[in-house]
Amino acid sequence: MNSNLATTAETAIDKDWWRGAVIYQIYPRSFQDSNGDGVGDLLGIVQRLPYIASLGVDAIWISPFFMSPMKDFGYDVSDYCDVDPMFGSLADFDAVVETAHRLGIRVMIDLVLSHTSDQHLWFAESRANRTNDKANWYVWADPKPDGTPPNNWLSIFGGSAWQWDARREQYYLHNFLVSQPDLNFHEPAVQDALLDVARFWLNRGCDGFRLDTINFYMHDAALRDNPALPPERRNATIAPSVNPYNHQEHLYDKNHPENTKFLARLRAVMEPYGAAAVGEVGDAQLGLEIMGEYTAGDDLVQMCYAFEFLAKDQPTAARIVHVMNRVDEVAAEGWACWAFSNHDVIRHASRWDLPPAAQRMFATLIMCLRGSVCIYQGEELGLPEADVAFEDLQDPYGIEFWPEFKGRDGCRTPMVWEPSNQNGGFSAAKPWLPVASEHLHLSVAAQEDEPGALLHHYRKAIAFRHTHPAVSIGAHDGVKAKGDVVYFTRTEGNQTIFCAFNVSETPSDFDLPAGSWTPIGAELGSAHTSADGRLHLGPWQVCLALRS
Repeated sequence: MNSNLATTAETAIDKDWWRGAVIYQIYPRSFQDSNGDGVGDLLGIVQRLPYIASLGVDAIWISPFFMSPMKDFGYDVSDYCDVDPMFGSLADFDAVVETAHRLGIRVMIDLVLSHTSDQHLWFAESRANRTNDKANWYVWADPKPDGTPPNNWLSIFGGSAWQWDARREQYYLHNFLVSQPDLNFHEPAVQDALLDVARFWLNRGCDGFRLDTINFYMHDAALRDNPALPPERRNATIAPSVNPYNHQEHLYDKNHPENTKFLARLRAVMEPYGAAAVGEVGDAQLGLEIMGEYTAGDDLVQMCYAFEFLAKDQPTAARIVHVMNRVDEVAAEGWACWAFSNHDVIRHASRWDLPPAAQRMFATLIMCLRGSVCIYQGEELGLPEADVAFEDLQDPYGIEFWPEFKGRDGCRTPMVWEPSNQNGGFSAAKPWLPVASEHLHLSVAAQEDEPGALLHHYRKAIAFRHTHPAVSIGAHDGVKAKGDVVYFTRTEGNQTIFCAFNVSETPSDFDLPAGSWTPIGAELGSAHTSADGRLHLGPWQVCLALRS
């Protein structure tokens, strides 16, 4: 666990705290219910912060808890500067910050700046007529002469990205749900208002932001049609394959080059606070390139994550090498933030069908990659994806595309703390989503009492990362593969660590690089050289060695 964060002034001294940090993502609806209404809340987070501190993470990222009609479970904000009563109050958020800082944990919150709820007062005013003060705060456009939408842009949640509004007799843009109108970042007053939102939370002690859909902020002002994307270039990393969103090359509805000007303004607001941001880059073709663009230099966002390791297929050695080498090409001056799971994708234990040994290997691997790391609540327990029946579904995305795509509820079921009741210690009431019965034997309490449990491995892997600056902030010499073994060295100062990972279920033989190496990482199952001087890596085994 890190040293205490006594005051905001002290945290501002270390403006590079984010580099190599391990960030624990909390989906607040499903973390801990403190008041018995079946929904997790901020005081539930306060209750469980000692557990999070025991993992040794540097920060938490809390998914949205702002005022919201909850059509997209908080990613549709109706008031950026207040807490939805479902989650508590501003005083409860202050308690989260105070408790987290006392435990040495920074607090990052999820800012959803690309769009609001249609119930936000800004939108109510904007849609009233074409002449009001906020008339240009959202993306409005006249129909084509035949009354159809102004262009071919599609919503990531299905159908056209344009919705007709009878009040203005115009269409408004919504890249997501119809009830999530997009803000117009070409309007300076919109940018100013959103920067004020950031200041509001920074002044409450927030240490940074996760920036939702960071590449969706700004659109093409000329509203040009997106070109078709050839079938051979399509992939389902951003939207499921059944969604026609994948049929377009999204050149004009997002990824606007002037977006960086807003990011620079946001960075300038964060800088005096020592705050940091991690951006979510949602693009199936250009995710790594955009990550590199948005994190280059020291005047944009500190880090971004793309979806390469959130993809459906388990990453092979060749795939890992390709991704990391591509980052070296297009984001050499930037900083990645890696994740295998989050609240939008099938949990990776199920997505990649990983046995326990593979889960341990991947946990060690992500802690050794160059970049920062996000882990998602329950990942450290090895929770599989829950099977949520259609009648229990809450996610509009899943309801829309069922059964080919079951939505995101399976990774959002409640955290399991102890096995004594069917709600896993999450709530005394019926939870908003059912607790998966197969999760109960993987609860925190059950794993705390089992020395060989995955939970303890995550603690050891995080501690290993923090103990060795080479793997947390060091340079790497390029990620390579030999057969099923991924390998690289990380160096910081006079510390050099060799890392090798067998990313398969079959044994592999391997040789350490020339030189004198001392085995480390025994607590992570690291292999030693055998009598013949070679490494004989078992299935899913790692080797970690320090240059003598």
